[in-house]
Amino acid sequence: MLHGKTALITGGTSGIGLATAKLLHVNGAKVAITGRKPQELDGAREIIGTDVLTLQTDVLSRDELSRMASDVHRAFGALDIFFANAGVAYVTPLRMTDEAQYDRLMDTNVRSVFFSVQAVEPIMREGGSIIVTTAWLNQVGVPGRAVLSASKAAVRSFARTLSAELLHRRIRVNAISPGLIDTPILRGVGQSEHPGQTDEQFRDYLAGASAMIPIGRLGSADEIASAVLFLASDASSYMLGSELVVDGGFAEL
Repeated sequence: MLHGKTALITGGTSGIGLATAKLLHVNGAKVAITGRKPQELDGAREIIGTDVLTLQTDVLSRDELSRMASDVHRAFGALDIFFANAGVAYVTPLRMTDEAQYDRLMDTNVRSVFFSVQAVEPIMREGGSIIVTTAWLNQVGVPGRAVLSASKAAVRSFARTLSAELLHRRIRVNAISPGLIDTPILRGVGQSEHPGQTDEQFRDYLAGASAMIPIGRLGSADEIASAVLFLASDASSYMLGSELVVDGGFAEL
């Protein structure tokens, strides 16, 4: 499906990013991933394949994003697919959130997405595909998640506005919107809501979350990866500025 294509995934060492990198690679793409820790990049390489390009990158640094784009250009020549996936998630109760917590969440989830797209756009081929990660939180109001929800709503807006801006190059920008997905980041959210919880208490937390989903379970990283593959491929060639919701019916029913 992606033979001859090149792909870059930020936050590609775990969860949805890792599952997507593996799936794009299996489907024929040359894949590059970013991560902050060398040992995590090494572990991802073992899972994806030895030919994956691993780039230690802090997505909060514009200099490092520029270097990331240069390294991809040098290795691949040009880029067909960019999945802006790096992000963080934790609760931000109104009375308890300080500026540092606010800034870290918005800088990682919003600022880094904008500037990573800015960095890679010049090396993308015409007709390429950019996918950004929003979330079910952009549609609902959940106590304690004001900043996280706002960050994901901003990213959803990027899919529309950047699509319009890049239309002259036929670069499509679409958003993937996962629901509650069984990944390490979900544990982080659960832990921030209930600090110090035991493994058994976390399993209870997941069981309660699953009960709220119409399909009756959490989603998997592989299921989101399959949706990203669709948006990355020519099968979604008539989709532009769209949001593909993959949430088990959570935000719809």
